[in-house]
Amino acid sequence: MAEEAVDTEHASAVLDDAHLGDIVGALGRISQHDTGGRRGWGARLLTLAAIVGPGLIVMVGDNDAGGVATYSQAGQNFGTSLLWTLLLLIPVLVVNQEMVVRLGAVTGVGHARLIKERFGRFWGWFSVSNLFVLDFLTIVTEFIGVDLALSYFGVSKYVSVSVAAAGLVAITATGSFRRWERFMLLFVAANFLVIPLAVFSHPHAGQVARDFVVPGIAGGVSSTSVLLVIAIVGTTVAPWQLFFQQSNIIDKRITPRWINYERADTVLGSVVTVIGAAAMVVTCAFAFSHSHYFGAFTDAGGVARGLEHRLGSPSGALYSVILLNASIIGAAAVTLGTSYAFGDMFGARHSLHRSFLEAPGFYASFAGLVAVAAGIVLIPHAPLGLITTAVQALAGVLLPSASVFLLLLCNDKEVLGPWVNRPWLNAVAALVIGTLIVLSLILMVTTVFPHTDVVVLLVGLFAGLGAALVVGGFGYARTVRRAAREHTVDRRRRETWRMPPLALLGRPEWTRGRTLAMRAMSGYLVLAVLLLFVKAGQLGAGGAH
Repeated sequence: MAEEAVDTEHASAVLDDAHLGDIVGALGRISQHDTGGRRGWGARLLTLAAIVGPGLIVMVGDNDAGGVATYSQAGQNFGTSLLWTLLLLIPVLVVNQEMVVRLGAVTGVGHARLIKERFGRFWGWFSVSNLFVLDFLTIVTEFIGVDLALSYFGVSKYVSVSVAAAGLVAITATGSFRRWERFMLLFVAANFLVIPLAVFSHPHAGQVARDFVVPGIAGGVSSTSVLLVIAIVGTTVAPWQLFFQQSNIIDKRITPRWINYERADTVLGSVVTVIGAAAMVVTCAFAFSHSHYFGAFTDAGGVARGLEHRLGSPSGALYSVILLNASIIGAAAVTLGTSYAFGDMFGARHSLHRSFLEAPGFYASFAGLVAVAAGIVLIPHAPLGLITTAVQALAGVLLPSASVFLLLLCNDKEVLGPWVNRPWLNAVAALVIGTLIVLSLILMVTTVFPHTDVVVLLVGLFAGLGAALVVGGFGYARTVRRAAREHTVDRRRRETWRMPPLALLGRPEWTRGRTLAMRAMSGYLVLAVLLLFVKAGQLGAGGAH
């Protein structure tokens, strides 16, 4: 089945016919029947302009309220010494999201639906239910960011949060994908306001350049610094990204013919994200150096007030605007990714090309998530600090499972046919995913047991990861050699190959590698749930006293 080319869109697995047709992007349009070549750079740039969007939005959306706070903390407490961690995130982001790009363009099916159909209803509902809980709590933190940003200007949270929530729904429910994308790209452009803010802090270019490429940690390696590095990774690589970008690519009607342009969009987004994050680190590093603010991070609101005292009121105001922008684009992307996943699971229409009357469930789920999340922030004495902690813990639970599913799907020949991962990409992806699992496990363990020696835990887990990768690498090499003798993937007609309807696919083959991956993930999840129950018990006992 995987080797038979499917040349017509009518034989594809696309669920909603709104996902078929011309690409109508914020910056251009491409006909669905366009088969012409792009010989000159001008034509290629115009094509890229029409396609750009999903990669930029998903990456910049991850520099949300939590991201701004984390990068500010890194700069305020450790100067520019952690900039090198941001540079390392570019390949991590690109490897993960490039696999998502292929899944979206080739299958025409959202991430949640693929998991349900290829791994069973249990794993499908498990993924979506966890995604819902994590995304909902993340949306709450975005509205906390809205409150912190506008409280700087003296705006009541009852006004700021309510207006932001209504604006998010209005922007999304226009019935026009192009209009929504134009709004999002405006928020992406506003992300660059952090550059003049960094200039106001009078940075030293030589120090910034050195710390970008020379690893080091001011004050030496400690539990606090290691946890902050993990937080930087966690706020930049999130489970919702997989679900959002795959569905947004489908909604934009990007097909295999345009994959290279969407890859470029994703790389561009990762670079823009790292530039924004680095500028925030630089701002706080140089603004607060040699002052009583250095090493005394509290929250994003405290950073805004500190910048006002150190650099003047325009800098405090600009930081607050950046925080507001980050909160809105983060809330928009996370909420939309969740609504896309619900549409996938329930088989309902879920496209920004449709009006509210055409896709009421899709827009109602979006509006409901926004309204309830905003409402929680408005509740007096709501446990907002506990919610922020819960987001970190749940992200640690969900990210490994989401990454494992992603890697297995990208090796499923029934799903991707000639677009399956090459062996070298599997090796890189295994290293990336293994690293993310280790970091997530450290974050979870230290959330439950805060006095754990993080450095010892880090060394032990990475030693175990190295051993597992070596053993697994030998086994995988034998599997690749055997597969090369028995079967080769024909990659000649990739531009016209799309996944057939899911009902026509053969059942997944439970190879030794797939079985081991699923068993390891099941064991990991059992451990994660036990740790979270322990944490819940600790919180309950604390509350009882």
